[in-house]
Amino acid sequence: MREVNARMDQIPGVPPVLKGPDPKKYTQLMYMPSVAPELIPKRFKIHEVPKYDGTSDPQDHITTYTIAIKGNDLAPHEIESVLLKKFGETLTRGALTWYSLLPEHSIDSFEMLADSFIKAYTGARKVQARKADIFRIAQGESEML
Repeated sequence: MREVNARMDQIPGVPPVLKGPDPKKYTQLMYMPSVAPELIPKRFKIHEVPKYDGTSDPQDHITTYTIAIKGNDLAPHEIESVLLKKFGETLTRGALTWYSLLPEHSIDSFEMLADSFIKAYTGARKVQARKADIFRIAQGESEML
């Protein structure tokens, strides 16, 4: 198959052959192994954390997730490892795709992961309307009342 793909690449004007998924991508770690050295304790159970799909406030998801993790009786040195290792399990749809596309070893801490997550989904945040904002609304010349 590689030989056929190599020949196809040499033909001028032929669109490139679509590459299949990289199997190594599914086994790489987004975080540095040194920042999450602890194994997940056998007694650990993650409580009901709704899966995040990219449509709600990402800060709410981070808060719910960290409270669920810290609700377990973990030693202080285990918390960071568990936060990093279990975060992907709380994502679905586009958020899970975003997580899986993070570059290998690009995350140094859960704080960095949470910050990247919130920045990626900041458009889903709920913004509280202010009363003063209503006075900034203006009717255009061609707009109906």
